[in-house]
Parts: sequence; C-alpha cells; structure tokens
Amino acid sequence: MAKYLGKKIAFYVILVAVWQVVAMADIWPNTIFPSPSEVAEDLAYGAADGSLFYGIATSMWRLIVGLSIAIAGGVVLGIFMARVEIVNQTIGSLVLGLQSIPSIAWVPIAILWFGLTDSGIIFVTAIGAIFAVTINTYTGVKNIDPNYIAAARNMGAKGSQLVTYVLIPAAFPYMISGFKQGWAFAWRGVIGAELLFSFLGLGFLLNVGRQLNDVSQVIAIMIVIMGMGILIDGFVFKRIENKVMYRWGLR
Repeated sequence: MAKYLGKKIAFYVILVAVWQVVAMADIWPNTIFPSPSEVAEDLAYGAADGSLFYGIATSMWRLIVGLSIAIAGGVVLGIFMARVEIVNQTIGSLVLGLQSIPSIAWVPIAILWFGLTDSGIIFVTAIGAIFAVTINTYTGVKNIDPNYIAAARNMGAKGSQLVTYVLIPAAFPYMISGFKQGWAFAWRGVIGAELLFSFLGLGFLLNVGRQLNDVSQVIAIMIVIMGMGILIDGFVFKRIENKVMYRWGLR
C-alpha cells in the first residue's frame, strides 16, 4: 500500500514539474497556460477569502441532497422494474432512453421549472444519477437466484420483508456499482448546473474565472473538482465497495 501510494505521489510530482518546465519555456503566454505556482496562488487566495471553502460546501450539499434523492428513487424504481413485468416493459424502455440524455441537457427545463434556485440544481443532479442507480438495481434483483426468493417465501417472507431482507441484500453488490456510477453522474451534473445557473458553488467559481479571463482560477477550480472526485471515490465508495465485495465473498 505504501509503495503504491509512493508511486502515485511521484507521478503527480513529476507531472507538476513537467508543467512548470513547460510554463517557464514561454511557449504560450501565462494568460493561456499559467504555471503551477500561479494556480497555487489562486487557490491560496480563494482559501484565504473563504470563497473556495464556501463553494466546496455549497456544491457538496447539493450533491448529497441530489444523490440521496437519486438513490432512493432509483432503488424503488429498479425493484419495481425487476419484480413487475408490466413496469419493466413500459417504464423500463423509457429509463434506458432517458439515461442517454446528458445531465447538462436537463438544465434548460430545470430553469423553466424551478428558476435560478438550489432546487433547479438539485433536480439536475438527481435526474442525472437516478437512471444509473435504477438500471443497476434492476440488474441486481434480476440476477438473484430464484431459490433464495422461494426459500424466503416458504419461511413466510412477503411484501416489504421480502424486499428488505432478501432482494436488497442479495442485489447489493450491483446496487453499489449503481451508487458509484450515480455519484459520478451527479458530481458532473451539479458542477455543470452551477456553471450555467451561475448560482454559487464550484461551478459558479469556474464561470467567474471564465468571465474574468482568469485561466489560473479556471484551472485551480478544475483541480479542486478533480481532487474532490478522487477523495469521495477513494474514501467513501471504494471503501464501501470493498467491504461489500468482501462480505459477499467476491474478493
């Protein structure tokens, strides 16, 4: 683990060093290709005046709310699609079609429905993630061994008991994959919506950098967005995924 971490750190150190060398070569003006030190200065300035931390907190709050809605709705819809054939034949085809729509394409209708508010951004975040959760939940439930369900029914499990104690636990490895995909879609959705809504958050700071022609700020916020993505994936979903896989004997 330490060796793997060392290689990763060395890679990023080399990457920053190459970036600095290229910036110092004056191939492009710093208004187009800023150096790492200039980007770091922008990050430090944003941290000092609090705008960076406020932007992170705002985006994370919208992400958590939107993703929670997507997970709750996706799990329910996925189970219904897997257990009720008429739902799968009707709503199932619609879900597959809607999944192909990028999150950013929902922004115009979100603005018309909710205006330039948090609700509009949360709507875009949730709608971008819910279909990935739905499809993975559906796949997980459909792949459950029918003998498990039959055994549970013979022991008296039915309705909510069957869902809570059999379907969800048995489908959980698939559902975790759906949550992970959903979070990735939700993170892109919240940043994209903030960018177009111009309403606080990291996407808003990204847009401010564009309006000021400040490439350093744009790159700085992009690095923060990437860093947040890596941290959430590594410290939240990766750990949950490993525990689930270990619990189910898949690792």
